[in-house]
This record gives sequence, C-alpha cells and structure tokens, in this order.
Amino acid sequence: MTSQVRGVQLARLLGQWHALPGRRRSPDYAALAAAVRGLLADGRLPLGVRLPAERELAEALRISRTTVTAAYRELRESGHLASRRGAGSWTMLPGTHRMASTGLWTPLDDRDMIDLGVAALAAPPQLVPAARAATEDLPHYLGGAGYHPTGIIELREAVARAYTERGLPTSPEQIMVTSGTQHALDLVLRLALSPGGGVLVESPTYPNALAALSARRARISTHGLAMDDLGWDADLLLGSIRQARPKLAYLIPEFQNPTGHLMATELRERLVAAAHAAGTDLVIDESFVDLPLDGTPLPPPVATFDRHSRVISIGGMSKPYWGGLRIGWVRASAPQVQRLAAARVGVDMASPVLDQLVAVHLLAEAATIVAARRAQLAAQRDALVGALAERLPDWRVSVPRGGVTLWVELDGPVSSALARAAEEVGVRLAPGPRFGLDGTLERFLRLPFTLPAADLVEAVGRLAAVRYDLDRTGRPQWREPSVIA
Repeated sequence: MTSQVRGVQLARLLGQWHALPGRRRSPDYAALAAAVRGLLADGRLPLGVRLPAERELAEALRISRTTVTAAYRELRESGHLASRRGAGSWTMLPGTHRMASTGLWTPLDDRDMIDLGVAALAAPPQLVPAARAATEDLPHYLGGAGYHPTGIIELREAVARAYTERGLPTSPEQIMVTSGTQHALDLVLRLALSPGGGVLVESPTYPNALAALSARRARISTHGLAMDDLGWDADLLLGSIRQARPKLAYLIPEFQNPTGHLMATELRERLVAAAHAAGTDLVIDESFVDLPLDGTPLPPPVATFDRHSRVISIGGMSKPYWGGLRIGWVRASAPQVQRLAAARVGVDMASPVLDQLVAVHLLAEAATIVAARRAQLAAQRDALVGALAERLPDWRVSVPRGGVTLWVELDGPVSSALARAAEEVGVRLAPGPRFGLDGTLERFLRLPFTLPAADLVEAVGRLAAVRYDLDRTGRPQWREPSVIA
C-alpha cells in the first residue's frame, strides 16, 4: 500500500529546516537529511512512503538539485532511504528496526504508583445509584434467555437519541451494543477486513487499535499528525486515501488519542467524499466526543456527510463514565448492524443485561455527569500544564481543547528511557513509541490528566528529577511494558 508524498507536501512538513539547531555547523544537504530523519523519528513522515523526485523537491524548497541529491545519498547511507533506479526512493528505518505496538499487560497492585499509562477517570458518584436502579429493572428480563445480540432496546434507544441530538438522525436499528469500544472495533474488523487488508491510521494513534489491526494481519500505513493545532494535513491525508485506496481507515476525529486534536468540519466532509471515491470504509472512533473542554463547539459527526454507508462509528462509556463499565456501541446502517450481530456469535453472544441497564440509567443523567467530568478534567489539565511549565519548561505542550491527554514533545529522544527510569520512582508512563509503528515517536510522551491534580503535580516533580538523572547515569534495565488505555 505504497503512497507518495509530493514535493510541496514534503516542503510543508520540513518547514524551516534550514533554521534547525546546529544548522550553522552543517552544510545544506546534511541539514536537509537531518530534517527528514527528524520527521521519520517523530512519525510525521510515514515509513514506506515514496519521496518526491530530486528535481521536484529542489523546486519546492528552492534549492539546487545537487543539494537534494546529496541529502538523499546521506539518507541512503544512514539507512533511512531505499532507492531503486527508475522507480524512486522510499523511507525506512536503519536495520529494518521495528517495534511492536501491543499495550497489554497485568498492572501492578502498587498503591504508591502514580499510573499515567491509563487515560481513564474513576467512577462518578452516580454509578452506585444507577446500579441499584438497574437491579430493580432486571426482573423484567429474567423470564427470557438474556441474549440480546444487538443490545437491549432501552439502551439502543438511548444511544440513538444521543446521536440524533448531535444532528445525526439515528434509529435504534442502527445501533449495536458491545462489550466496550475495543470490542466494537474488533467486531467491525472481523466483518469489514480480510487478513492482509490495507488500513490507514493516524500516527500517533491508540495502541490497542494497532494491536487489533495486527491481530487481523492488516497491512498498516500511517498519516502523520502535526504537533500544532491543525493536526491533520488535509492534502496528505486525502492523498493517502486516494493513492493507497485502503480497505479501511481508522481515525479519531474528536480529541484524537493521544494528541487531543479536533478535526475541522471541512476536512470531515472531504474525508467522506475521498473515502467513497476510493472505496474505503471509515471506522470513526468517538471515544472522547463527550469531553470538549472550555466550551469548545463540536463539528458535526463524520457520519453526517455519509450517503453511501461508508462510515461506521464506534463509541462507549469508558472515557466519560467509567472504564469498568464495559459498554460500547457501533452506529452503522441497519443491514450492517445485522451482519455485525451475525458475526458476533463467533466472539460472544451478547453484552451483560445488568451492565446495559446501568448504562441506561447513567445516560439518563448524562447532562449532569458529563458536565461535572468536563469541569474536573479542565481543572486537572490546567494543573498538569502548569506543573510542566514550571518543572520541565523545555518540554513542548499543545494544550488540547478536549479529551483526557496531553501529547508532549520532549527535549530529546528519551521517551522509552524516561518511562523505564520513572518506574523506579513510582510513576508509570506511556512512552511515545507505543502510539506508533516501527520504533518512532521517541521524542514524545502521552500524559493523561485523569488523576487528581495533586497526583499530577507530584508525578511531574518526580519526572523532572528523573529527566535530570538521565543525562548523568547509565541506561536503566528493560522492564515489562505497561498497559495503555
């Protein structure tokens, strides 16, 4: 699923490459090669993508072709570029280095550990009353077998109503209840993706989505996200879909995990049109759609622009409510929901009825619960941003307008080493490479703001001490990876 980046696109990604640190000590070709390597390391330039011809890039950068030729030669020598005469040059990493993306493990029961690997809130106070009310509703279902492959009607109606209130008319027949959002994604992949099928994802993206795609033996290609507020490069994203024509594209347009970016309305509309033209189905993860902060208005759902059943939306209760309530859903056309229900019997028969009843009662109080969650998250986000500015001022933070995480650019490619060292001082981290492919993103770190403000400030203090020590001590021993959620 090879795609190509055009000269003007690469020039835009490179930005002020000639003004990078150390530029005065390097010739032009070396500075250009270093800038391309930086894009690869950050995940903004995918691996396996064909770079523009030397003449095309020279014209886009307004430099000599000789400079580009020398830069490409240096990239080949460093193992970052593979070329074949007459066919072009493709990006790669030295030594065919590759890093797995699975994020599953068994967490330690250490109460002194500040766990910043899991981006989820504790349960709201309304959960216990909702559970009690659900048990009172349960006798209505005890006379039957308890199997509801698409979900109980009360919950499907509640979820459909929420979509309709967002401006996307939805009927209960278009909703399938699942055992969490990850389960929803797995079912969609089982239905829509054959082993070896092509899938486009963002870089960085949710690690457990990468794990699900790897389990389906998908051929994954990436679209790199920028650190700035725009996030998605529209030309590159749409160009990747048109060129590679993947079977699926998995995207998180609302407060993207981990960057917190929010996709603009115009790009959503163009995305659906491009997907239809390319024959690509869009799997839209709406896990964070209920969590805009600071009064940020939400664009219409991506499915609003769908006229050809190309968009399948997934969501759930984990982020705005509680991760321990394993309730998710799929929104699709009614025929797609029926096909998903038929495919589900190979995985499980149905979601627990009692859990679904709890979800119904929580959704009935959504306005109150979610408003409190937003206020809590905004305060904790600001506390985390303030602590980082005070203790680690060289780290670059783009403050998100929603969601639950910061995507932090570190002062060096030390993310994995920092995570290993932080474990020794009681802080569990999700290092940048866990959110990408092939070992990139070492200059980045995801920091959730789902813990109390005091814990976040304490964690930053410990990280500041660890970061200082990293420059003075040897490399820590490798530890088992942590769960990412």
